[in-house]
Amino acid sequence: MIDVQAAEALLRHNRPRLVDAGRITPIWSDDGARFSYQVTRSGADRTYLVDPTAGTRTSVAMLPTPPGTGDFLAVVSPDGKHEVFRNGPDLWLRTVSDGSERPLTTDGSVDHDYGTSPFAIKILLGKLGLPHLPPAVVWSADSRRILTHQLDSRLVRETHLIDVLPDDGGAPELLTQRYAYPGDEHVPLAQYVVLDVETGTAVRAQGEPFVLPLLSPISRKWAWWSGETIYFLDQPRDQRTLQLKRLDPSTGAVELVLTETASTRVEPNQFMELPAITRVCGDEVLWYSQRDGWPHLYRYDIHSGELLGQVTSGEWSVRQVLHVDLAERVVYFTAAGLVDGSPLRRTVCRIGLDGSGFTRITNDDLDHEVAVPPNGGYFVDSVSTVGLSPVHSVRSWSGQLLVELEAADSTALMATGWRPPEEFRVLAADGVTELFGLLYKPHDFDPAVSYPVVDHPYAGPQVNRVSPTFDPGLYGADADPMAALGFGVVVVDGRGVPGRDKAFHDASYGNYNAGIDDHVTAIRQLAETRPWMDLDRVGLFGTSGGAYATVRAMGEFPEFFKVGVAESGNLDNRYYLQAFGETYATTDGSLLDYAEQLEGKLLLMHGGLDDNVQPHHTMRFTERLIAAGKDFDLLIVPRAEHIMLGYEHYVVRRRWNYLLQHLAGVTPPPYQLKPATLDISFLSKLTG
Repeated sequence: MIDVQAAEALLRHNRPRLVDAGRITPIWSDDGARFSYQVTRSGADRTYLVDPTAGTRTSVAMLPTPPGTGDFLAVVSPDGKHEVFRNGPDLWLRTVSDGSERPLTTDGSVDHDYGTSPFAIKILLGKLGLPHLPPAVVWSADSRRILTHQLDSRLVRETHLIDVLPDDGGAPELLTQRYAYPGDEHVPLAQYVVLDVETGTAVRAQGEPFVLPLLSPISRKWAWWSGETIYFLDQPRDQRTLQLKRLDPSTGAVELVLTETASTRVEPNQFMELPAITRVCGDEVLWYSQRDGWPHLYRYDIHSGELLGQVTSGEWSVRQVLHVDLAERVVYFTAAGLVDGSPLRRTVCRIGLDGSGFTRITNDDLDHEVAVPPNGGYFVDSVSTVGLSPVHSVRSWSGQLLVELEAADSTALMATGWRPPEEFRVLAADGVTELFGLLYKPHDFDPAVSYPVVDHPYAGPQVNRVSPTFDPGLYGADADPMAALGFGVVVVDGRGVPGRDKAFHDASYGNYNAGIDDHVTAIRQLAETRPWMDLDRVGLFGTSGGAYATVRAMGEFPEFFKVGVAESGNLDNRYYLQAFGETYATTDGSLLDYAEQLEGKLLLMHGGLDDNVQPHHTMRFTERLIAAGKDFDLLIVPRAEHIMLGYEHYVVRRRWNYLLQHLAGVTPPPYQLKPATLDISFLSKLTG
C-alpha cells in the first residue's frame, strides 16, 4: 500500500504537529528559580508557569517577554539593559530603554569582520529573511564586557556560484564567497577581542591568530567567562592536540593551563555540533578526555595544570555536565552506555569530584533529555524511547519528583499508521563489534509479503543516525515517510560515529568511508530472520553526507544496492569545507573513481546555489559518469541552497517516485506535496 497522505504527514516539518506536548522548552526566570513553557494540545497553545520549590504548575495567559528589544539578530546583556548586533562588518551596542545605538568597533571591513563564522549559509538566511546570523559574542556576568573575535578571511580563496535567475529577473549574476579547501595554505583565522561597553576600549588577545573552524568557538561554547577571566580551548589544524588557555581581559595576556595530545583527534566532545564538556570550577578544571578509551572526566589544578585525578571511569561515556556543586564537591552529568541494549540512551548520574560515590539518579532503562536552570537547583527531565512518547517533569538532584509537567499524546501520529521502529543489534563487518539500529516496517506490514528495503545512511562522523528518543531528530526524520510508502527502512550507526568508545569513533579517523560495509552486513543479518526483507530489492537515499554514503555504496557494493537517490552530496571532499574535510574526510574523501563501478539506477539532485556543498561536487561526478558511459538521472534545482528550502516538496516527491518506480516496481500515483514552512527557530537545529 502506498499511503502518500500519511507519508506527507510524517515529513520532518509536519511530524511534530502529530505529537501534542512532544517537547518542553523552559524559559528561565532571571535566577532560574522558576520557568515558563508553552505546549500545544488539540491545536491550542497552552502556557504554564512552574515553581519547583513550591511544587506548582500554574496556567498563565502568555509567555514572559524576553529581555531586550526582541531583535533575533541581537545578543542581550545579562542585566537586560543592552544588546549587541552586527552593523556591516562591525559590532554595535543598543540601549534597550531608549533604542539609542553606537559602534563598539569601527575597524571592521569586508572579509575582516567581527563576530562571524566561515559557515555563513547566506542563501538560506536570505530565504528566511535574515541578512546574517546573530554575532558570536558572550557577555561577562556583570554586563560590562563582551568577548568576541575578528574573523580574517582576506587571503582565503574565492569560489563562485551563478544565480541564473536573480530576483530582478535579469541576466545571471556571479556570487562570490570565501571558501577554504582542505590543505589550503590560507584558511579562516581569528583573534579574540574583549570590548568594554562602558569605556569603549578594545583589548586584543596576544599571540598568533587561531584557525577558525566552521562555527565560532564562542557559539560552540569553546570560549567562556569564568568570573573576571576568560578561558578558551585551542586546537591546531591536525586536531591531535587540545589546549585550555586563560585570557586576561584587561591586558590580552594568554596563558596555557593544560594540554592533551594523542595520535588521533583530541575532542572536547565527540559530537561536533554540541558544546565543549570541559568546565572551570573554582580552582579546578573538569577536563573531558578519552585517554583510557572512553569519554570521561578528569580533574586538574587550574593554576599548575597538574592532574589531580580521574573523576569518572567505566565502559560508558560522559555526554553532558549538568551541574557542579562545589559546596558538596559533586558533579551531576548525563552518561550513555549504562542501559543494556542501547549505547545511546542517557542516564542522569552523580559522582564526587574525587571519583567516589557514583550514583544513577535516574535508575531506569529510558532515555533522559535534561535541561538545567542557571542556578542549577533542579532539572527538567524529558523521558522517552523510540517507542515511548515523552513524559516531562521537574526533579531534584536526588531524583525526587517536584512537579509533573506533561505527558505527550501521540494519538494523531498513530492514526497515520505509524508504529515504533524495532530496535536491533547486529555485528559489524569485522564480525566482532556490536552495532545498534532501527528497523521501520511498512505501514501495511504482512510477514507473508516480500517488501523492498531502503537504507538511509549518513556519512558524517560528527552525528548519530540512530536516535534513542521518540523524536527521530533532524537526521532520522526521513525514515518514517518511506515506511508509509511501503518500504522496510534500515537506520544503523556503523563504526565511526560518535557517542560510544574512542576506538568506535576513531574508525572514521582519516577514513571517511561512511561505514557502508557495516550497513550491508547489518541488512543481511536482519534478513536472515526476516524473510519479508527482499534482498534483491535494496536501495538507499541520503542528503549531504548521506548522499556521499549513497553514491559510495552504489559504487562499492553494486551487486547489493540497486537504486539510489543522492541529494546535495559532498562527493569530492578535496573541494569541500576545509574545517570539515581536515577533521573527517582527509585522503579518503573523493568518490570520482566510483563512477566506473556504478551498475544500478542513480538519481543525483543538487541546488544550483548550494553555498555549503557547492554544486560542482555533483557536476564532477556527473562528468566521470559520462566518461564511463553510465546512464544516470540528474536534477539541478537552479536557485536552491543546501536543504532546498522552498523546493523540498518537489525534491521529496522526485525522491519518493524514483524509489517507488525503480526499487518497488510500482507506478507512483499522481500527487503533489505542500511546501514546507520553516521559521528561524529551525536554524538552531541546522547550525547547532
